[in-house]
Amino acid sequence: MLSVLDLFRVGIGPSSSHTVGPIRIANRFVATLAYGDELGRVARIEVELQGSLALTGVGHATPKAVVLGLLGLEPETLDPDAADRQVAEVYDGRRLPLPDGRAIDFDPEADIVFAYHVLPELHPNGMKLSAFGADGNLLQDETYYSTGGGFIATAKQLRMPPADDIVQTGSTVPWPFASAAELLAICADKSMAIHEVILANEDAMRSRADTEASLDRVADVMLDCIQRGLAREGVLPGGLKVRRRAPALWQKLQAAPQSNEREQLFDWLNVYAMAVNEENASGGQVVTAPTNGAAGIIPSVIKHYCADAEDSTVRLRKFLLTAGGVGLLYKQRASISGAEMGCQGEVGVACSMAAAGLAAVWGGTAQQCANAAEIGMEHNLGLTCDPVGGLVQIPCIERNAIGAVKAVNAARLALHSVEQTKVSLDQVIETMRQTGLDMSSKYKETSQGGLAVNVIEC
Repeated sequence: MLSVLDLFRVGIGPSSSHTVGPIRIANRFVATLAYGDELGRVARIEVELQGSLALTGVGHATPKAVVLGLLGLEPETLDPDAADRQVAEVYDGRRLPLPDGRAIDFDPEADIVFAYHVLPELHPNGMKLSAFGADGNLLQDETYYSTGGGFIATAKQLRMPPADDIVQTGSTVPWPFASAAELLAICADKSMAIHEVILANEDAMRSRADTEASLDRVADVMLDCIQRGLAREGVLPGGLKVRRRAPALWQKLQAAPQSNEREQLFDWLNVYAMAVNEENASGGQVVTAPTNGAAGIIPSVIKHYCADAEDSTVRLRKFLLTAGGVGLLYKQRASISGAEMGCQGEVGVACSMAAAGLAAVWGGTAQQCANAAEIGMEHNLGLTCDPVGGLVQIPCIERNAIGAVKAVNAARLALHSVEQTKVSLDQVIETMRQTGLDMSSKYKETSQGGLAVNVIEC
């Protein structure tokens, strides 16, 4: 099975599918050339962006991501500021350093091709890389797909869907599950909470200490991202001239932290979520949760309900393990790609995950956590992805704030009942999948419909 740490991965903004994924793809292509002893013969590399990667790639910094990957950088470890300088050097010098110490001619403006006319059949986010020798002959080419949340796949992998909806990773876990029903059955049979089942599975992949350290780092990066977003003022990059709002709201809240205004809870959740997504929009370091476009929801909820508690470490780990277990269900049974599912597959999934995690922290049973997840998704079904200007700003930033508030309410509603909701978590996941398949492509991260069209026209 996949690990929850495959869902919660450190990367950079603004997009897990259009930035983090292309970094990994370009990196893998160069590594493949080196592994096959063909790197030394390479004289030119061409990258073709297809589908949504072409249509909204500029606003999502996809060309920058391609260069970072070709330079051999990884999203988890690169320094965002240093990365910008390295990319600028490639653009200015039109030369690409390779891992073997050579540098080849590479003009990003010409060698990164936006193939707007190519609509990939296997997944909307296609990326074809080709390497040529000095004689102009093709040495190797490969088409990869950025499938959401920073995950990538080859055509062969997409043509062979996993058996029983369980993605095989080489690790045999004690409690595999392909559905929420199976997960809940394990919990009932073994008298275990969801987070305990997930942790037992993680133990089969690495040591308990390593898992806990990784979860702690995920939480730290999330909380650090909030702090940066609360402090940094100014205008976000891109043509929309969107001004950061989190710092001003934060200062207002700090001036009256004990306000008796009942609705102020919304403001605390709003400011934390907006801080993260403003950082994401500026290309800062974030955690895919499960995507960059929805990266503010889980950090907002854990900041308000977990981070400052006396048992914060216990709460944070329980939250992330439970939320991650729910996220695995969406990844295995449907998709977390906005280009496939619309925003229901990003903000909707993040809301569902956060609701389950908070229900667990509040002492909910496994069934109540599943109910919270179901409620969180049920009321995001049909949510479109129509980013204005192809930027992860409007409506994405506010949508994360709304999603955080909705997640808390979903958790509260779930704790008022011990029975399964009339709609099960499995049923709502399948409904999301069907809705995504039925949704017009213009509402799935192509900026060809909805707000992306009407705001500009108005």
